[in-house]
Amino acid sequence: MRVLIVGGNRFVGRALAYRLIARGDEVTLHNRGSLVDPFGARVERICVDRTTEGFALALAGRSFDAVVDFACFTAADARGAVTALGDRVGHYVFVSTGQVYLVRDGCPSPARETDYAGPLMTAPDDPKERSEWDYGMGKRAAEDVFAEAWLSRGFPSTRLRIPMVNGERDHFRRIEGYLWRLLDRGPVLVPDGGTRPTRHVYSGAVVRAIANLLGKSDTFGVAYNLAQNETPTLVEILERLASHLGAQPKLVAVPRTRLVAAGLDPAAISPFSGRWMSFLDPTLAHERLGFHHEPLDEYLGRVVACFLAHPPDEPPPGYARRLDETALAAGL
Repeated sequence: MRVLIVGGNRFVGRALAYRLIARGDEVTLHNRGSLVDPFGARVERICVDRTTEGFALALAGRSFDAVVDFACFTAADARGAVTALGDRVGHYVFVSTGQVYLVRDGCPSPARETDYAGPLMTAPDDPKERSEWDYGMGKRAAEDVFAEAWLSRGFPSTRLRIPMVNGERDHFRRIEGYLWRLLDRGPVLVPDGGTRPTRHVYSGAVVRAIANLLGKSDTFGVAYNLAQNETPTLVEILERLASHLGAQPKLVAVPRTRLVAAGLDPAAISPFSGRWMSFLDPTLAHERLGFHHEPLDEYLGRVVACFLAHPPDEPPPGYARRLDETALAAGL
């Protein structure tokens, strides 16, 4: 199978490329060329900005059995892909996000694929909130282009909606930040107590689902949620991580307002405490795709083992004010 991977030159995208190469597919990577990849002569590369005319020129006359797009963020991106490839692609898989539900007014939780339609939120005033809203709205706009292209011209696309992705070598370093805190034996601040259920997804499960999906015509025009089965609280996640480390967690609940008043960013301290975390129902993917997800404790163990086997030289940026965190905890 000839597969083009657009974007995704870290983390999930690289893992997918490894899997496809291993099974004998011909893989072409499309990105801007700003990051060096580890594949050597095993892949072909197209280095061009997709938002320029060079994208269509680079793909002119090329055909692919499948395309996996990690880097489509706007309606313009989606229209450019449909126009550039036309009828020269067998299957186009668009990796979307669970935030397409979060920009809905009264978003259901868990969100099912049928919950996509409905009134949308107005743009928030806060710049950080607006950035998250823009991301979700942009992905929705791109989804709508692909859905319309399937209905109007039979463009063979499938949309995959995923929540926060956890896995080995996550370049966002989210779980890693918690591991540094657990290992330094200091208090781990948990904004608002960490009792809200979460539902993330493991990178390996996403890669496996995409690889198995390619070429399946019964998925054309359909959107699927991919997510883990379990719904742990943040406290439960931290306790499991601590168990894999052999550490004793010192969890300290702190109101989000107290963190902000102290000049600390709750998201930097605890990436799993943000309000822009989707909570998806993966039932449709289970029933129609045979989607299987590893148990939570199993994949967390893999992430911890990778961290311990390949410890980073420096902690993630969110760890920079660790002394202020511990000082705040001491005053509670």
